[in-house]
Amino acid sequence: MALRGSAESKPVDQTDRPEDDERRATPKSPWPVRVGGLPLVVYRNSLSLALLLIFAGSFVGHLLGGTTTYKQEQALQSGAPPIGVWEFLSTSDFWFQSMQNWQSEFLAVGALILLSMVLRQHGSPESKPVTVEHASTGA
Repeated sequence: MALRGSAESKPVDQTDRPEDDERRATPKSPWPVRVGGLPLVVYRNSLSLALLLIFAGSFVGHLLGGTTTYKQEQALQSGAPPIGVWEFLSTSDFWFQSMQNWQSEFLAVGALILLSMVLRQHGSPESKPVTVEHASTGA
């Protein structure tokens, strides 16, 4: 059984979709496509950039919130002097908490991707049709 991708994957032999060619822009296309240049480069990668910013924001939020909590716990337990953000970044507590969060997120996303390659849900646009072979990808 050859698994190639989820229902949303592009066919293996398709490198670019014709709709992604900015030369096919119409007056109703988004303005970065009509303008071209740097706005187009940013727009073409906007999903990745947005996800990267969300990741960075959650990382920094965890670092700042975790530092405050860690300082309070250390002061109560041992009377240790407060530490700064950079010191907390180098603690095993920070990385243990981070890895637990990332592990659960990657497990959830990975399970959805892998299960969608083999399992089907009748009538779902996120699923391959019930009668399609496992090796097929999206159209």
